[in-house]
Amino acid sequence: MAINIGISAADRKKVAGHLSRLLADNYSLYLKTHSFHWNVTGPMFNSLHVMFETQYNELWQANDVIAERIRALDLFAPGSYSQFGKLTSIKEETKVPDWKAMVSQLVEGHETAARTARATITAADNANDQPTADLATQRVESHEKTAWMLRSLLK
Repeated sequence: MAINIGISAADRKKVAGHLSRLLADNYSLYLKTHSFHWNVTGPMFNSLHVMFETQYNELWQANDVIAERIRALDLFAPGSYSQFGKLTSIKEETKVPDWKAMVSQLVEGHETAARTARATITAADNANDQPTADLATQRVESHEKTAWMLRSLLK
């Protein structure tokens, strides 16, 4: 059955492209945060271990919301590491940095994801796609708040 939700096929494809980049950033940030949760050491171990767990759980839940919005637009969501690698703007970390570098990288990652979400809002607004704009607005809020909390640890 053809989709008829008031958004053209071209606009749905464009918005889904932005959502796919947002999903890739969010998933990459989830993976990095989870890795840092496992591997953090030092005087901030306990507080960061718990904080990172809270953060990766929120990111994990958001992955599903973003992917399902892509599907609601009748396009397929990316779901492989190779797809995410091509779409993400989050820098991969293959080593185990110290806790300060972990926090700095996560600040940068959340700020990057916030910028990706803002671009998604613009694309959604241009397509008259309020549900996607709302979803992306919520992601901006979450990423900015998390970046602020992490940045506060470095002062």
